[in-house]
Amino acid sequence: MNQIYTILFDLDGTIVNTAPDLMAAHNHVMRKFGHSEKKLEDIKSLAGKGAWVMMQRSFKEEIKDEKTKKEMTKEFIDFYSKNIDKNSVPIKGAIDFFNWAKNKNISMAVCTNKQERLAIDLLKKLDLFKFFEYVAGSDTFAFNKPDPRHLTDVVEIIGGDLKKTMMIGDSEVDAMSAYNAKVPFILVKGGYTEKTEKEIKHDELISDFVNFEKIIEKYL
Repeated sequence: MNQIYTILFDLDGTIVNTAPDLMAAHNHVMRKFGHSEKKLEDIKSLAGKGAWVMMQRSFKEEIKDEKTKKEMTKEFIDFYSKNIDKNSVPIKGAIDFFNWAKNKNISMAVCTNKQERLAIDLLKKLDLFKFFEYVAGSDTFAFNKPDPRHLTDVVEIIGGDLKKTMMIGDSEVDAMSAYNAKVPFILVKGGYTEKTEKEIKHDELISDFVNFEKIIEKYL
């Protein structure tokens, strides 16, 4: 099997449990604009496709007014950016794995549908940014996941080889991105998605990153 030199990671629900802080921002906006708040498990099923999509999916009715959309999205981003690391923590075993991968000279990058500046800010505040050669957010390119170019362009930018790359994520969006890019996909259980594990195509399934290097070694 080809040596894996590059690993691409989703962010929310994959390497960082961000649901508590996403819930706080979501519920802040809901209270301000007169909508219902959501519980943590609800947020996990709503997140993963950007701030507005998460909020729109939580309403019973569809909001089409562009002014309202912009106001609610701005309110969400403003609140979230100020509270981005209040209760967000790395997934169990992630830091140990990142150190192991670095020692193996495996390149790592993040491909997330979170805004680039927010993704970088969160990674820096959690002292994770140092592990990654590149961070591509929803607004880094003119496209994002599940468009495979979100992945393939990052691999090209960091000088990797797509035939020696894999993707790790927690949702069907990540899976679609990986298979569209023709790279192996590892699914993290309990992700930010409405889909079940059986509904999401994957090559490997993990609960966290404890002893994850043993799975990666199968590809080395």
